[in-house]
Amino acid sequence: MAGISTVFGLLPRPLRSLLIKHRELLKFATVGGICFAVTNVVTYGLRLTVLTRQPITALAIGVLVATVVSYVLNREWSFRTRGGRERHHEAALFFVISGIAAGLNEVPLAVAHYLLNLRTPHVGLVTQEISDYVSGIILGTLVAMVFRWWAFKRWVFPEAGARPRIVRGQARQAAKPDERAA
Repeated sequence: MAGISTVFGLLPRPLRSLLIKHRELLKFATVGGICFAVTNVVTYGLRLTVLTRQPITALAIGVLVATVVSYVLNREWSFRTRGGRERHHEAALFFVISGIAAGLNEVPLAVAHYLLNLRTPHVGLVTQEISDYVSGIILGTLVAMVFRWWAFKRWVFPEAGARPRIVRGQARQAAKPDERAA
């Protein structure tokens, strides 16, 4: 983590303090960025190959793959010190909330396609693709991200400090009895 410390050292003190204070949100946003990339790669990989006529199905699969990646990264990095639930209960809640968020992610795309008719033959292909990207990838992802942030902190990882962070070297010290106490 020396690279992060170096970057943080270059920032002005007020900004550095703000980022440190909201580091959990910053990590969550970083995971979101990674999962955004996963969603795009999977969705457009499918749309350009086997699901050319099913954009909503392609997006749903992309979101599902990104959700699995999200669980691992959020559990082990973003919210690694939070907890308060047994692992299987935590995972079940994570995936239920992520399922709701995936549904929320689909709503703007469905509205654009079926309510606003922003799909061929009603509009041109370029207009449809721009609409699909803005409504499905950008708006849908933002709505789902805000919901996930709130719900994860509220129900999945409710207790701050439930899983104390072990810094390198502390694990070895904890395993050895304190020689000075003898």
